[in-house]
Amino acid sequence: MIKKENHIGKITVSRRYLKKLIGKTVTSCFGVVGMNEFGPKQCIKSMINGTSLDDGVVIYEKDNAVRIDLHIAVSYGVNISAISDSIVHKVRFAVENEAGIEVEKVNVYIDSMQS
Repeated sequence: MIKKENHIGKITVSRRYLKKLIGKTVTSCFGVVGMNEFGPKQCIKSMINGTSLDDGVVIYEKDNAVRIDLHIAVSYGVNISAISDSIVHKVRFAVENEAGIEVEKVNVYIDSMQS
C-alpha cells in the first residue's frame, strides 16, 4: 500500500491497482507489443497465472513519491527514443492524475523487439 497525506486526510492506494493502471497505460502506447516479466517472482507468477498487465512493472516508494521501472517489448522498426519519451509522459500523467501520487522518475527498459 502506498500512503499519501494531504489537507483532507490520508489516501491509500494499493500497489496492485497502481501496477494495473501503469500496465494498461503502457500497453496502450503505439509500438509497445507487451510487458516482459522482471525477476524470479514475476516469472513464476506468469508461469502459473499466465501473463498480465502488471508484468514488468516495478514500483519503489520513497518519501511520498514513487520511482517506476518498466520492462517492455516493442515492435521492430519503431523509434525507441520516441516510444520511451511517450511512455514516460503518459505514465507520469496517469499516476499523478488518477492516483494523486507524485512520480519521481520513470525508467523504461526495452528487453525485446518483436516483428
